[in-house]
Amino acid sequence: MEMFGNGKKLIKGRKRAMKKLLDAKVINTAYGLEVYLDSVKSIEIKEVHIPTIDSPFYEAKFGIKYFLLRKEKNCNSQRNYFYIRMNPDFSSIVLKETETESLFAVKNEAERKATKKLLGEWFVKTNNYKECINEFITEVEKEDTSHTAETIKFLEKLLEVTTEDIELASVEKPATCK
Repeated sequence: MEMFGNGKKLIKGRKRAMKKLLDAKVINTAYGLEVYLDSVKSIEIKEVHIPTIDSPFYEAKFGIKYFLLRKEKNCNSQRNYFYIRMNPDFSSIVLKETETESLFAVKNEAERKATKKLLGEWFVKTNNYKECINEFITEVEKEDTSHTAETIKFLEKLLEVTTEDIELASVEKPATCK
């Protein structure tokens, strides 16, 4: 009698689990290890802005769920946010911190660099990043407003963001922190 089911299924399950482990990234911070997984619903688009007179930029606010493994051996999940901002002709990208729950907040300079590196080398390449944007495009298409085409164009540009784009981007603090 097999206690754990079919051996072949177990091996396939292990391979899938190991593949998922390979899709994880870790940042060591003063508060513990931040573990980021390319798993279902770990990434969300909270809001999208198109250029206006007052704010002449495209912006998408992303939320990333991660696990914080504290040195006291406890673990909790958190979701923090940041913006990807593009100018009207899509020729430059800026990473912008949020005023609250910022992905970059309470981090020293080395941790901020590691977070930016994570966004460039991992985040924009994840399946969830692409799925999240494609789902948002589908929702925008359903709304059919006067800004639908412009919003979709911006979202499609987000699908083209590369590691190099993120590496070259500056990280801006919120206006209230300047």
